[in-house]
Amino acid sequence: MLKVAIIGGSGYTGGELLRLLLNHTEIEIAAITSEKSIGKPVSALFPNLKNMTDMVFEKNEPVIISKKADFIFLCLPHCAAMDSAKAYLKYGKKAVDLSADFRLRDYKIYEKWYKERHTAKALLKDAVYGLPELYRDKIKKAVLVANPGCYPTSAILAIAPLLKSKWAKGIDLPIIIDSKSAVSGAGRGAEIAYLFTEANESVRAYKIGTHRHTPEIEQELSIAAKKKINVSFTPHLIPMNRGILSTIYIKKAINAELLLDHYRDFYINESFVQILNLGSLPDTKNIRGSNICEIGIVEDKRTGMTVIVSAIDNLIKGASGQAIQNMNIMQGFDEGCGLNLLPMFP
Repeated sequence: MLKVAIIGGSGYTGGELLRLLLNHTEIEIAAITSEKSIGKPVSALFPNLKNMTDMVFEKNEPVIISKKADFIFLCLPHCAAMDSAKAYLKYGKKAVDLSADFRLRDYKIYEKWYKERHTAKALLKDAVYGLPELYRDKIKKAVLVANPGCYPTSAILAIAPLLKSKWAKGIDLPIIIDSKSAVSGAGRGAEIAYLFTEANESVRAYKIGTHRHTPEIEQELSIAAKKKINVSFTPHLIPMNRGILSTIYIKKAINAELLLDHYRDFYINESFVQILNLGSLPDTKNIRGSNICEIGIVEDKRTGMTVIVSAIDNLIKGASGQAIQNMNIMQGFDEGCGLNLLPMFP
């Protein structure tokens, strides 16, 4: 059994990661930390797990945790993960980092968008971007995987196959990405904007042109296209607990049936990506509680556009589920272990 530790386990992604790992047949959870809840039982923060674990939160002390666990999940805020990653890798551990600290390959871009100094630059050359559908072979050999952001997961999976196809030539930039995320995507912090009375019965755009996931999306799409790709990314907050729907506008009309066939071939061996039939479009309800990304495509002949729509559960494929998928690949486990979950309904 692989012994794992969850560092920073009191947030939504940490709690979801714990819930999923408790059903994983190849691992044992050796420790879970939370600086604000040291000594508290996990069930005090996650009552849904009260009959599944009697663990208590402990302090993040790499020298101690490293004696208990061989694999580390870092569920810390951006900037906070850097020092922990350095420490655990120094002790010979493998890690999946769910923060943004190792997603951007150029530390200068990180410092520009996150307004913080990157203190673990030396690790960037070894960190592998953890989107299995694009980087599986590199993930297999990695000791540090940068788990993608939720918005980027929904956008990159939907656009990358097109940029790697014969239809990529002649697409006018920018690619327009309109994404809508559930409130859980903002984390568990008690900020006014995410209170029930503020978010309920309301949809609003935010951080237009300035969202920190923008350079991550552009980085990966540029790699896929082998040229510089820029995007116009607008995120929205919607009043539901989990899920992301991304609607992507491509400035070129492409036969949707042919493009769907290409996507099916591209993802033919990917059990967590589902390409819908012509005329069907993704719905967040259909993938809620699963590690699946749904993708649908429409050709808008009237305007000369192609519209690609994707849906994921932001807490699973957009965070904790993808982290487990990456761990499974790194450890040589069955990739679906702990993740072959049926979507929630209704």
